[in-house]
Amino acid sequence: MDLTPKEIVAYLDKYVISQHNAKKTIALALRTRYRRMQLNKDLQSEITPKNILMIGSTGVGKTEISRRLARMMKVPFIKVEASKYTEVGYVGRDVESMIRDLVVNSISIVKAELEESNKEKINNYILNKIVEKLLPPLPESASESKKESYQLLLQSMEKRVSDGEMDDKIIKLEIDKINVEFNDTNLPPEMLKVQESFSKVFATMNKEDNTQEMTVKDAKILLLQEASSKLIDTQTLNTEALRRAEHGGIIFLDEIDKIALSEKTSGRNDPGKEGVQRDLLPIVEGSSVSTKYGTIQTDHILFIAAGAFHVSKPSDLIPELQGRFPLRVELESLTEETLYKILTQTENSLLKQYIALLGVEGMTLKFDDEAIRAIAKLAHKANGTTEDIGARRLHTVLENILEEISYDADEYNGKEFVVTKELVHKKLDRVVEDDDLSRYIL
Repeated sequence: MDLTPKEIVAYLDKYVISQHNAKKTIALALRTRYRRMQLNKDLQSEITPKNILMIGSTGVGKTEISRRLARMMKVPFIKVEASKYTEVGYVGRDVESMIRDLVVNSISIVKAELEESNKEKINNYILNKIVEKLLPPLPESASESKKESYQLLLQSMEKRVSDGEMDDKIIKLEIDKINVEFNDTNLPPEMLKVQESFSKVFATMNKEDNTQEMTVKDAKILLLQEASSKLIDTQTLNTEALRRAEHGGIIFLDEIDKIALSEKTSGRNDPGKEGVQRDLLPIVEGSSVSTKYGTIQTDHILFIAAGAFHVSKPSDLIPELQGRFPLRVELESLTEETLYKILTQTENSLLKQYIALLGVEGMTLKFDDEAIRAIAKLAHKANGTTEDIGARRLHTVLENILEEISYDADEYNGKEFVVTKELVHKKLDRVVEDDDLSRYIL
């Protein structure tokens, strides 16, 4: 997390074009969290995160910014839709389940790190188990000369197993019963504990022989989970995961405008939507949430809410919830030039993806610069005449242009195909000009 705001923005620039204000606001919020962690404990508890509300049409980069941030920072992160939650007492997911989802994500991150740091021990555990089956140990009464020969043979066998030479050999292996993980975060922790208790009871009652015949290659995969469970301390894992979720967790709350109550449409009498807002308030303000891994405080979790707010306005949210999102940033609509840059300047852009996909068929796909300009222009025009779906329009436009080429790709093995401006206009002009066709196809 030790990245300056400028470094965070520079990283995001590789994946999201424009939206500098949104990137700057989020970069500052993340740097503030790092600064907070360097202070003394008393002052740390006083500094709460500045939650962010991003306002902008679909496809302008709201979700992409948050998704890329989570990958870069390697912090617990989840993206949830506010519209799928219901007020307590209604059928559906309650808002506390998003915190449990965050903890599960944190557990996965910490577990992967612990497995990496204990990689050598885990590999040795797996190797010893397999070699023991391929080369049974000598009895204690064996002579010294036999023991010396056995050691040389053992070293040779270990090397052959490590190098994969023995992968096809069949061995008999006793597999420890793995308790089933219950990660249905919509269930209360007490119910999850009951389920886990039942699974342990049934595992103990089941006395059948767990010896299985399998290849050495399959044994390596099965023993990995067994080795991890035995060599990684569960208490250490859970404690660290809860700590990270508490102090570094990010929840991206999408479609928050869907739970706002517009005066024009539904009035202030929708208990489902307003109830979700009321239930969300204590989570965002800071409260204790019980999970099966322990209790977590939500005071320092960063919430990034996003919505298009076409029908409703941010002021349609209940005042208390508005106050918990002090940082507001409006994302710009995408221009023709922005769409061009999205196609040409982003890492792993759509054009690069199509070139790589058709390259599998031995085909060399190229795009003229004029053709890319035409794609951006037509996509922008389609956004203007029909519903504005931002950069997502590029997916539909490119698929329409390349559909036949992709279908006949096997005929271009070893050949080059150039997408020209003329081809783009031939495929799309009629569709874009015809409003009804555009709504149906693009």
